Amino acid sequence: MTLALISIAVFAATLVGGVFALKFRDRLHLILGFSAGAVAGVALFDLLPEAFELGAKYHDVATVSLFIALGFFGYLILDRLILLHTHDEDSTGHEASHRGSFGALTLASHSFLDGVAVGVAFQASTTIGIVVAVAVLAHDFSDGINTVSFIVRSGRSRMQALKWLLVDAAAPVVGIVSTLFFIIPEASLSLILAIFVGTFIYLSSSDLIPESHHQHPRALTTGMTLLGALVIYVVVNLV
Repeated sequence: MTLALISIAVFAATLVGGVFALKFRDRLHLILGFSAGAVAGVALFDLLPEAFELGAKYHDVATVSLFIALGFFGYLILDRLILLHTHDEDSTGHEASHRGSFGALTLASHSFLDGVAVGVAFQASTTIGIVVAVAVLAHDFSDGINTVSFIVRSGRSRMQALKWLLVDAAAPVVGIVSTLFFIIPEASLSLILAIFVGTFIYLSSSDLIPESHHQHPRALTTGMTLLGALVIYVVVNLV
């Protein structure tokens, strides 16, 4: 029941993010700033301690740290290879349209992995699952924004943007469902959580923070980022 509710929530969060992108693009920097802090906070205050704690029986600190690095730099390589951070406005015609679709498809793939992260976290414990779900909700909201932005900036119609938005919204649900068909051994779970630590830190620092600061007052957005991290810290320590 909990996973079903979370699946509905992540689907809705992506759709809401996309609709906001179509209507209120210039007013989203505060929400994105908060989301950046929340995603980083989940990595640092919840996943990181849990990865070390679960791995204490099976792995040394260096091994867990290595997998954190693998998550961060692996995501960096994927990000650069798929050109998520190229400037779509510098392209025209067919090239811009192709890049927009490719960027949207990539974000849908990210969203699928977000769903897997939620499912895997619930295999560790309900508490971890709920906290990770909060971070995924924040990230999927921004994914909805970015999906629509990729398509619209590439010169395609709003209807096409909405179609891609539905694909992106369904992706994390598919990811969550997929984890119902496999169980991760306890010895491997800490290493997988460590990988998610690296990827969440990358997503926060490379996607959400730059997007929230872009052409907006940095003092205010920085404050929202710190607030997002603080809220997660309080939630983690209260749950």
